[in-house]
Amino acid sequence: MPGETENQFALTRAALSKGRGTKSDFRSVTLRLVTAMALAAATGFAADLTVTIDGQAQGRIFEGIGALSAGASSRLLREYPEPQRRQVLDLLFKPSFGASLHHLKVELGGDVNSTDGTEPSPARTREEFEQPRPEYFDRGYEGWLMREARRRNRAIYLDMLQWGAPGWIGGQGTDRSKFYSQDNADFIAAFIRGSKKYQGVQIDYCGIWNETPRDLDWIKRLRRTLDQNGLSRVKIIASDETGPSNWAIAKEMVRDRELSDSIYAVGAHYTGYKSPPEALQTGKPLWASEDGPWRGDWQGARALAKMFNRNYVIGKMTKTVIWSLVSSYYDVLPLPDSGPMKAKEPWSGHFEIQPALWAIAHTTQFIQPGWQYLDSGCGLLASEGSYVALRSPGGRGDYSIVIEAVDAKSPQTVSFRVTGGLAQKKVHVWRSNERSQFDRMPDIALVDGGFTMTVEPGSIYSITTTTGQRKGSYPSLPSQPFPLPYADDFESVKAGHYARFFSDQGGVFEVTRRPEGQGQCLRQVIAQNGIDWQYHPTPEPYSLIGSPGWRDYEVRADAWIEKGGAVSIWGRVTASPQSAQPAKGYWFKAASDGQWALMAFTNKLASGTVSFAADRWHRMSLRFAGSKIHVEVDQAKVVDLEDATYRGGVAGLGTGWNNARFDNFAVRPR
Repeated sequence: MPGETENQFALTRAALSKGRGTKSDFRSVTLRLVTAMALAAATGFAADLTVTIDGQAQGRIFEGIGALSAGASSRLLREYPEPQRRQVLDLLFKPSFGASLHHLKVELGGDVNSTDGTEPSPARTREEFEQPRPEYFDRGYEGWLMREARRRNRAIYLDMLQWGAPGWIGGQGTDRSKFYSQDNADFIAAFIRGSKKYQGVQIDYCGIWNETPRDLDWIKRLRRTLDQNGLSRVKIIASDETGPSNWAIAKEMVRDRELSDSIYAVGAHYTGYKSPPEALQTGKPLWASEDGPWRGDWQGARALAKMFNRNYVIGKMTKTVIWSLVSSYYDVLPLPDSGPMKAKEPWSGHFEIQPALWAIAHTTQFIQPGWQYLDSGCGLLASEGSYVALRSPGGRGDYSIVIEAVDAKSPQTVSFRVTGGLAQKKVHVWRSNERSQFDRMPDIALVDGGFTMTVEPGSIYSITTTTGQRKGSYPSLPSQPFPLPYADDFESVKAGHYARFFSDQGGVFEVTRRPEGQGQCLRQVIAQNGIDWQYHPTPEPYSLIGSPGWRDYEVRADAWIEKGGAVSIWGRVTASPQSAQPAKGYWFKAASDGQWALMAFTNKLASGTVSFAADRWHRMSLRFAGSKIHVEVDQAKVVDLEDATYRGGVAGLGTGWNNARFDNFAVRPR
C-alpha cells in the first residue's frame, strides 16, 4: 500500500476528529487510498505513488510555452538558403512536428546591443516615426520571423518587449526618464500598428523594459496610450524583472487598482520555479516571461523538463518563455549555443536539432493554450521528479500527463486513477532520455478506470488520449567552415538590409547606394547611441564576420567617412564582451583628422598620423602572419609590428559614433 496515501489518510482522520479539516478532505484521501489498494491488487505490486486525475478538479488555465528571438540571437537565420531555412522554421513552429511553440516573443529593436548584437529600430529618427514606411518595418528579421511563425501556426501568440530604445526617444533627460516617456509609449503603439499594417501580423502581448526597474505611472500611461490607439486587445505583461525584484510589482498591484487593471499577467524572469503569496493574491496569470538554461544539449533538455512542470507545480506559473529561440549567431558572441536548435552556418545550410527541442515538444505537442491544469494530478514524485495533468476544453474528456524524472536515481511505479468525466480509453506514451528522444512507446490500456506505469530514471514522459504527435525531421547538410577566401561588394543585397553574414555589435550596418551613385556599399547609419539596456551598454559601432578558426589572413576594405569621424578594420577577434568595451582582438582605427591607432582590445600597440580625409574612398588593410601584424592605408605601409596576444579569430568593420561607408570587403588567407 502506498505509504504516502496511507499517511495522509491517518493524518486527515486525526485532524477531522479534532475539529480540523472537512469531510470532503476525508473523502478525497479515502478515494485515493481505495484507488491505491485496487490498483495494487490488480497489478500485483504496490505503487510508489498514486495520483488521481480528476476532470472536475480545480486548476489554472495553461497559456503556453514560447521562445524569445531577442538580443540578435536569430541574426543568421534569415541568411539561410532554401529549403534549409524553411525546415528550421518548420521544426520551431509547425504544430505537432517539432518544438511546436505556442508563443513567439520578439524584441522591439532600439539600435542598441541587447546581448549578441544590435537589433534595428523601425523608427531610428523622429521623422521616420512620424512618416512610417513599409521598409522601416522590414529591417532586421523580427518582422519576417513573426510572419513565418504565423504562416506555420495561425494560432501562435506574438509577444514583444524592449531592451532599449532609439536615441531620439524622450528628448532631453536621463535614459530612464527618456525611456519612460510619452514618446516611447507612442513608439510601442506605432510598432504594433505598423506590424499589423506592413507585416500582416497582430501582436497579442506587450512588455515594459527588459530586466530594468519598473515605472508604475508609465505602465498606466502605456495602457491608456494603447487604448487610445485602438489597441485595447493588446495585453500588457509586467514587469519582466529578474533577481530579488522579479515579483516585486505584485505587491504594488494588490494596493493599486489602476495598476492592476492595466496589467494582464505578472511576468517575472528566472524565477527558480517560485512565486510569492502576493503574486497569487493579484488574481492575475503568473508567467515565467523569460527563463531557460541557455543550452540545448541533454542537460538543457533536463532543465527545461523540470522548469515547464515545476513552474506550475511549485510557482503556479501558466506560461514559460525561454531564451533563446535558436542559436543563430557566432560562437565568439556571449552565451553561445543557448537555443534548442543550432542554425549558425548559413553559408553551408547546416543545422542541428538538439535534445532540448524534444523536451519542449513533450509539453507543446500534448497540451495547448486553453487547457486546464488539474491540481489533483499535479505534484512531485515520491523520489525526484514531477508531474502535471491537464484536460482539454470541451466535452471530449481528453487529457495529457507530462512526467519528468530527469534527476531520479531509480525506477518509480506510479498508479493513475482517471475520473471526473475524463475519457476512459487507452493512453499513448512518448518518452525521452539521454540516449534517444521523443520515442513512441506501447500504449497502455485502462483497467478499472486506471493504469500503472514504471517511470525510468533520467526520463521524460508524455501520456495522452490525443493523437497526431510527430517527431519531425529533415536531413541536414554537413557542417562546413566559413569560406575563405571571402569577398563581398554588397551588390547582391537589397538596399536597407543587412549585408550577408555581418553581425552588428554596435550601431547598424545596412546596404545602401555608394555616395557617387555607382553601385552599392555598406553604411553604418547610427550617429548617436540610444537608450541602453542596463546589462549591456552598447560599444562604439562594429560588425563581425567569419570564423574563430581564421589565423593568418588579410582583411581589407574601402572606407568613406561622411563629413568627419573615424573608421576601423578588425581581425583575430576572439570575443565580443557583454559591455561597452571593444571586441577582444586587433583593430586599426583611422580618423578624418589623420590620427590612427592599432589596438589589441583596449591596449594601444602603436599610433600616429596618416592622410585620411573625409568624403573620399580609402583602401584599408590589416594583415596577420604568425605574430607579425602589417597595416596599410591606400596601399602604403602604416605600421609593422609583432604581437602575440591573439592567434586567430573573426574579422570585422567599425566606426565611431559617425556615419561611414565600406565597399569591396575581402578576407584572404596568407
